[in-house]
Amino acid sequence: MDPLAGKAVLVTGGSRGIGAAVAVRLAQDGADVALTYLRAEDRARQVVRQITALGRRAVAVPADSGDPAALTAAVDRVAAEYGRLDILVNNAGVFPYGPIEETSVEDVDRALAVHVRGVYVAAQAALRHMAHGGRIVNIGSCFVDRVPYPGLSLYAMSKSALVGLTRALARDLGPRGITVTVVHPGSTDTEMNPADGDGADAERGYIALGRYAAPDEIAATVAHLAGPGGRYITGASIAVDGGFAA
Repeated sequence: MDPLAGKAVLVTGGSRGIGAAVAVRLAQDGADVALTYLRAEDRARQVVRQITALGRRAVAVPADSGDPAALTAAVDRVAAEYGRLDILVNNAGVFPYGPIEETSVEDVDRALAVHVRGVYVAAQAALRHMAHGGRIVNIGSCFVDRVPYPGLSLYAMSKSALVGLTRALARDLGPRGITVTVVHPGSTDTEMNPADGDGADAERGYIALGRYAAPDEIAATVAHLAGPGGRYITGASIAVDGGFAA
């Protein structure tokens, strides 16, 4: 039995890495899945092909999560395409890194626009189409709970804001039967942070399990929250970090 059969999903930033893994996993569970992308059109089309090969509908929509108008238009387009929107996964992200002295106001604005305002705007737009039983899953970061080395002030700040937003939205939307959760991935083997990259060995030293996650291990938790098993989980922050914050 497909636990998400008949559901319509939007994954922001779904062309690669964790977002792509989430999109494919939710399709494997029976959902029709749309995804947004910024520049990686070829990768987005590849994810669409993976989803359609599973017998599900799929669409890739170009949209910058830092652009409120473009993001709102993308949500509305997906809802019109599928006739509904049941699950929103806010995954789109950037990774600002460096000393605070070298961080520009533009860097701050971009991180907050994508990680905070973008999540708020996408949720706001999705709620016009989301019925009782809807799910919103935000993708945070293990650096919300632990920052073991310098250079991450802006990234950690922007991702930490998702915790407060998730809890507040859970209160706002609970009476409508809509759950809101945030998943905090640890070090995950993606193009952004490859398991064989510079500094990866040092990063593994902070992880209790001593290894990076595969993207589909993060996707499995998102699938649980989006599926029947997640219907009584809301306002929660869930670490999938291999014991990084232990």
